[in-house]
Amino acid sequence: MHNHAPADYECPFCYLVSGGATPLDGQQDVVLRTPTTTAFIAGSWWPNNRGHVIVIPNDHHENLYDLPRHLGHDLHDTVQQIATAIRATYGCEGTSTRQHNEPAGDQEVWHVHTHVFPRYPGDDLHTLPRLPGIAPPEQRLPYAAKLRAHLS
Repeated sequence: MHNHAPADYECPFCYLVSGGATPLDGQQDVVLRTPTTTAFIAGSWWPNNRGHVIVIPNDHHENLYDLPRHLGHDLHDTVQQIATAIRATYGCEGTSTRQHNEPAGDQEVWHVHTHVFPRYPGDDLHTLPRLPGIAPPEQRLPYAAKLRAHLS
């Protein structure tokens, strides 16, 4: 439909679902797996919203337009679980979600996904740029541990 991945695209999210690891995310970042979705701590962070989570369908679908309805429902259910867990464990005062489609919509990974951010008063999530580089695994681990403990 509206796909932009190159023909030789190797999806990092599919690799993560299959048990692999990339420089951005590894199995230690996974906080929840369901039969149809996976949620993990994102490797890219915003200055005041560290430890945000990405939720993906386990099957590869490039964007929201391609996602079958039943998987959209499953994805939303997992996003809700993650938002509730973030709210309960991070000491934040709210949550926000983001989902991007196509280059003009700021999509960077060609696998549909939803970001779930912890929110704090005055955190400037929508105005500050993403931090450069990748948060090292040892910085991501405490966030993953909190969420896994809450979700278990």
